[in-house]
This record gives sequence, structure tokens and C-alpha cells, in this order.
Amino acid sequence: MSTVEEMEFKDTAKAALDAAYAGSDDQDLDGEKMVLNMGPSHPATHGVLRLLLELDGEMITKATPDVGFLHRGDEKIAENMTYTQFIPYTDRLDYLAPLANNVAYVLAVEKLMGIQNDLPPRCQYIRVICCELARISAHLLGLGAFAMDVGAMTVFLYTFTEREKIYNLIESLTGARFTTTYTRIGGLSRDLPEGWTGQLRTFLGEVVANFDESEKLLTRNRIFVDRTRDVGVISRELAIDSGLSGPNLRGSGIDHDLRKAHPYLVYGELDFDVPLGSVGDSYDRYLVRMEEMRQSVRILHQCLDKLPGGPVSIPDGKTVLPPKEKVLTRMEELIHQFMIVTQGVDVPPGEIYFGAENPKGELGFFIHSKGGGTPHRLKIRAPSFVNLSVLPHLLPGHMVSDTVAILGSLDFVMGECDR
Repeated sequence: MSTVEEMEFKDTAKAALDAAYAGSDDQDLDGEKMVLNMGPSHPATHGVLRLLLELDGEMITKATPDVGFLHRGDEKIAENMTYTQFIPYTDRLDYLAPLANNVAYVLAVEKLMGIQNDLPPRCQYIRVICCELARISAHLLGLGAFAMDVGAMTVFLYTFTEREKIYNLIESLTGARFTTTYTRIGGLSRDLPEGWTGQLRTFLGEVVANFDESEKLLTRNRIFVDRTRDVGVISRELAIDSGLSGPNLRGSGIDHDLRKAHPYLVYGELDFDVPLGSVGDSYDRYLVRMEEMRQSVRILHQCLDKLPGGPVSIPDGKTVLPPKEKVLTRMEELIHQFMIVTQGVDVPPGEIYFGAENPKGELGFFIHSKGGGTPHRLKIRAPSFVNLSVLPHLLPGHMVSDTVAILGSLDFVMGECDR
């Protein structure tokens, strides 16, 4: 290392120390403490999250999350394209649940347009199916990664086996496995393929058996219990003050689920329970997600039993693309197609906020429209970003090894955190 590089390295290290001690009442005047960078390497922190940890031995005395390494400017991109063109970008938020992201965003646009009550019943049921499939898929990955973080490799293999079946269903439904872009403003891109509901019923019977196997491997496993019970306890007060949502909020015993509190689509017609924790530790958050997957299976069975026939999009050629055969044979439909594709749907001026209960928590969209086919402003409430705000209060007092278990129990995705 040259003299100049050495001086730059020392300046960088000093800046990190100053940042760690800034605002702290416990200044390390004797040099007994150490600052450790945890991340932003992927295996350490489930993505490009950097944690600046101040350590007294193995004990954390201060934690400072550093985000933004994955920032892609989604919100500003949305202001430079039509509402429909932004749908593929929602796939890349929580990329473990793209179907649910599509639904949440489109529901926000439909609320602004005032057409949320005009959706055909079949469309609403299929959207719920998409959301609950996405919830199971995201929780399976979160569970498998969490278990692997604390030493249980077999669970990871079990959960990914079931996720592969979900991706097969998604591929059959949407034509893509990962970035789906299935939902459309006013409906869906296509109806369910023939025989798809039977394949889904078969999967639901198989995945429940997988839940049982995973619980046998974890719920009473002494190593897993020791690594998670009474570790990362989030009190009810801290959960509310930090703005947590989803399983992290309900793990602290707070009964709040947007599907129950503010029902959308056909959730108000479905019977399901909202699992709650009692302690608010990492173990409770595991139990909540495990039970949420079982409730999602319960919801999916009801949707399949009640699934009505009929169209999957509203019969409005100015909002949804007209049928292709009419576009090729009639002038009016051709004009509508051209206007929707080039200018976007005509959205009235106004401001709205809509939040949906996504696997990670409340995914919300604020849209400010001045009319036309492009939003003037679009802001995203990313649940992972908000949930990570609890770390400076949660990590101090724990050991470095506990950090891995706590991060796994929070189950965040940096794709939506650094939107």
C-alpha cells in the first residue's frame, strides 16, 4: 500500500469511527471498543445491507444500518412513463413476491381512477390467489434462509422444493417464473389456463405436508430454539413506534392485518385467522410466518371453491386493451389500442394512498396525478425499509452471532428497501 493509499484508508476508518460514536453518550475514550462492518456482502446480511456495529468484545453497543447500495430510482422512473409501463418495475421491489406487488400497485391506480369497485368477481378472486401464492412463496424462502442462518440446512432444501412447484404454477399462469407482470389496470393480462386450478389443488395438498416436516425439524429443535427464543425481542411499544408492519408487527402481539382492517378485493368474504405472537422475539416471528402460510392455504382453498366464471377485466376499451380480433377489424378499437399504448390510460387529477398486506408487511403507493397517463409523483412505502428502522434499537445488547438470527427473523428484501 502506498503512502497516499494508507492515508486515505486511515481517513476512511476515522470517518467510520466518528459516525459510529456520533451522538453517543458512551464515548470510547480508552479505545476499548471496536467498529465492525457487517455486510454489505450478501451472505452476511441477506442482501446489500451494511451494518456498522460498535462492539465491546462480542457484545453490540451500537448499531447503524447503512442502506442505499441497491438504489435504482424506481419512484423517479415511474414519473417518466405511463402507469401501465411501470407495472414490470413493481416485480423488482420485493422480487420474492412479484405477483403481490403487481396487485398492490394496480389497486392504487384503480383507486385513483375510481374503478376499484367495477372489477369483475373472477378477476378479484384470481388476484387474491396470486397474492396468497406469493405469500407462501416468500415465506418459504424466508423460512429456509432463516433456518440456514442458524445452522439448519435441510429446511432450506425442503422449502425450495415447494417454491419450485409454485414457480411452475406461476410460469403456467403468467409465462414467466420470476418477473411476472401479470396484473393489468382494470383486470388481468389473461385468464387461468385450462387445468390450472387442479394443479393448484394438488400443490396445496403437498405443501401442507412440507409445513409439517419443517416444523418437526425446527419448532422443538434445541439449537434453533436457543438461537431464537428471547433473542431480538421487539416490544409492542417499539413495534408501533418504529412503524413495523406484517409478521414483524404481529409477532409482537399487535392484531393488525390490512386484509382484515381494511379489506380489499374479496378478502372480506373469506374466512381466515391472523396469527399473533406473545413475546415478540425471533422465535415468535418464525411461528407467525409458519401459521400465516397455513392460513394462506386455507384462503386458496376457499378461492378455488368460490371461483366464479366470467371476464377477468372490466369491459371498457379505454382502460383495458380491446380484444385483438376487434383491433384488427374495427377502427374504434384500433384507435383505443393506439392511445392506451402510446399515451397510457387517462387518469384524473388527484392524490391517493393505497396499502396492501404483502408478505413483508404493508406495501403502499402514494400517487399524485395532474391528469393524463403519467403520474406527477409516485412514492412507495416499502415495508422492508420501515422494518429495518428498528435495528438501532433492537441490536444493542445482543452478541454478533445473534445479529444473524435477528436479521433472518425480520425477513427483509433490499430490492424494495433501496427502491
